[in-house]
Amino acid sequence: MSMDALLQALSALTGSWAIPAAFLGVLWGILGGALPGISPSIAMAILLPMTYGLQPVTAMVLLASVYVGAEYGGSIPAILIRTPGTNSAAATTVDGYEMARQGRAGEALGISLIAGLVGGLFGLLVLVTATRPLASVALSFTPMAYFALGILGISVIASLAGGSLLKGLLAALLGLMLAMVGSDPVSGVSRFTFGEPELLGGIKPLLVMVGLFAVSEMLVQVSEPAWARADAGRARLKLPDWPLMKRLARPTAIGCAIGTFEGVTPGAGGTVAAFMSYSEARRWSKNPEEFGQGSPEGVAAPESANNVVTATALVPLLSLGIPGSNSAAILLGGFLVHGLQPGPMLFEKAPQVVYGLYAGLLIANIAMLLIGLVILTPCIWLVNRPKPWLIAFILALVVSGVYSVHQSLFEVGLVLGIGALGYGLRCTGVPLLPMVLGVVLGFMIESNYRRSLLLSGGDHAIFFTDRVSLALLLAAAGLALYSGWQEIRGPRRRRAALEEQTT
Repeated sequence: MSMDALLQALSALTGSWAIPAAFLGVLWGILGGALPGISPSIAMAILLPMTYGLQPVTAMVLLASVYVGAEYGGSIPAILIRTPGTNSAAATTVDGYEMARQGRAGEALGISLIAGLVGGLFGLLVLVTATRPLASVALSFTPMAYFALGILGISVIASLAGGSLLKGLLAALLGLMLAMVGSDPVSGVSRFTFGEPELLGGIKPLLVMVGLFAVSEMLVQVSEPAWARADAGRARLKLPDWPLMKRLARPTAIGCAIGTFEGVTPGAGGTVAAFMSYSEARRWSKNPEEFGQGSPEGVAAPESANNVVTATALVPLLSLGIPGSNSAAILLGGFLVHGLQPGPMLFEKAPQVVYGLYAGLLIANIAMLLIGLVILTPCIWLVNRPKPWLIAFILALVVSGVYSVHQSLFEVGLVLGIGALGYGLRCTGVPLLPMVLGVVLGFMIESNYRRSLLLSGGDHAIFFTDRVSLALLLAAAGLALYSGWQEIRGPRRRRAALEEQTT
């Protein structure tokens, strides 16, 4: 970062409530992450409507800090009760819970905290150094290239967010259909509003995100049994000493490297990064036999990886306008609420927001360390509350937050309806992220498609004569074909392996 950028970041922090927002966001994120089933994206979605009246810098720092806190908070129940609070903490349960069974829960929690801090700071360094150069390249994009970029973003997410390419593309199509409700971006003619004046402005991405992530999760939790209770007597935080830190350097570095790659790849996310880091840490460990038996390295690798992703997943969001994870999609919704469009022009139109976000993430990681030292007892108390009380409280937060934005009962009903739709999609195995991306990227795809046709007089060949557009469309097609081929080969490989075992 240049000196001017540092000054803008400092001004953004001191000229707003960004620093208190970072601490509050981390606190809420840790508490939300400690509740099994409440992922970072859900914790962020609950707060998203409440950021409407905040300054843009404060709102972005608040949401990003929730992301940081939730990734650490998810490791607390993973270690104590073998129930990951977030999807990415699932890899931590393998050795973290074994350490807890051996009376080393405090040591495992301390390793999780320190490895998460190292991963978060490393991810922030990658975010700061990689985003601006990538955005500079994107400034040369034409309308045709932006259209192709949107198609690529949806195809990447659709192919990675679930086991079925067809279901992922179906979800993306549903999202694009919702994005077309309202006024035509070129002619201004209303469409698909069914005579409802509230739909003339379209369906806001905020409502879709809150409904799909938060409300649908509450419906899922109602149908599942309560999680186990945590024993407060087993949790006494113990930070790793210097000899243990030296031992953990290699798995932490492996987690940082894999987390960086997975974070900047749209659709991969912290869960993939955590499991890959665990596997590679075991491969390169001097004591691989300890993995699965309570190895500190088996806690450090996945925890550093999923915390790296909290920052690196924002690289494609800030540079290209394409979120790389559910949580990044929620942050994108926060930008849109405040009239900001992430992408290369964001650095020109609102650099103070970008640099303020960088500084806020630094404060958030420091806050994670400080709050993590004292948050265990409240987290254990929260996990031990009756599940119906927690669900009712969260649902009340969602409804009141949505209503506070425009004081509209219609929007509250829309959120509940979208939540019911999301519950149905989850029951049928349809991933939600492609649908969210369809809603968020729908305007960019449609408007640039229409502009391109206006430039060419209706000739679709313009998408193939533009080199960047052609390259992106070919990448999207290649990715879809590869994913489809992998789906076809998967059952064949499993059958072949089964036949080998039986013979």
